Amino acid sequence: MKSTIAAIFLLAAGVPAWAHHSFTAEFDEKKVVKLHGTVTQMEWVNPHAWIHIDVKNPDGTVTSWMIEGNTPNGLLRRGFTKKSLLPGTEIYVEGYRAKSGDYKANGSSITFKDGKTLFLGSSHDEPPETQQK
Repeated sequence: MKSTIAAIFLLAAGVPAWAHHSFTAEFDEKKVVKLHGTVTQMEWVNPHAWIHIDVKNPDGTVTSWMIEGNTPNGLLRRGFTKKSLLPGTEIYVEGYRAKSGDYKANGSSITFKDGKTLFLGSSHDEPPETQQK
């Protein structure tokens, strides 16, 4: 019985590690994206928060993007609040596109219409704007 409980505990403890990934496994540091869109949803979940935005294309169609941020706690420490990214909030996002080509990116920073910028805590080493080309 004790060995069964211990095995269950060890398996449960490993679940967060399986869910987490490295930046280079999923995102391409050479594919910098700059998006202008409207927040449709903010997911305050671990291990990374997700921001969903609708981006209007030049032809008038809309593409829905998912932007990965830091942990919820990491975002709160950087100045985000639960009200920072309510649905309808217009934002500019800079980050790195998913290697898969999906409309998904690892976010570096967000700039609001009023010019305020918040760092998303990208899992990449440094924000795109500071990298040497």
